[in-house]
Order: sequence, then structure tokens, then C-alpha cells
Amino acid sequence: MVGKYKVITLCGSTKFKDAFLEAQKQLTLQGIIVISVGLFGHSGDNEVWIEGTKEMLDDMHKRKIDMADEIYVVNVDGYIGSSTKSEIKYALAKGIKVNYLVNLD
Repeated sequence: MVGKYKVITLCGSTKFKDAFLEAQKQLTLQGIIVISVGLFGHSGDNEVWIEGTKEMLDDMHKRKIDMADEIYVVNVDGYIGSSTKSEIKYALAKGIKVNYLVNLD
């Protein structure tokens, strides 16, 4: 398939690194451009916790959401933390579609 590709930004807790990587793989195979997190702070990337870095990364992630047609929430076992809730709220306010790994029904 060649043409216009949908862009999806992954959101969710960085403790789910393996689920992020699997979602990225599966979405890419579907012909979707995937934007993900740059660091997994809750999975060993301790640079996140250097003063000011998490705030910068959170802001950068909102810019990644701005570039997306939709976001895909990697909510393993239905878990959604406060940062991810903020990202969902941000996406919805911008009119960006939200999809979930685990449906919230």
C-alpha cells in the first residue's frame, strides 16, 4: 500500500514497554505511521527522572498528539494513570480520536 498513511500516537504508562513495542509493530504492519514515547521511565530509563526532564517529555508528547490523526492508549489490564488521563483529555479537546488496547466498556 502506498499513499496517505494514518498517524497514531501511542499513549499509556511507560511501565508497559513490551505492550508499546507490540502495538507499534502491529500498527506499523497495518500501514500506520506510529509515534511513540522516547523513553520508558517506568521501565528503566532513569534519565526521565533528572530534574525538568519529565516535564519536557510530557510537553513533547502533547506535541506528538498534535501531529496524530488519533491516539492509541496502551492500557494494559485497563490501567490508565494520571499522565495518560491528561493526554486523553488533551486529545479529545483537540478533536483527536481515541482508541484503546483494552476497551473501557
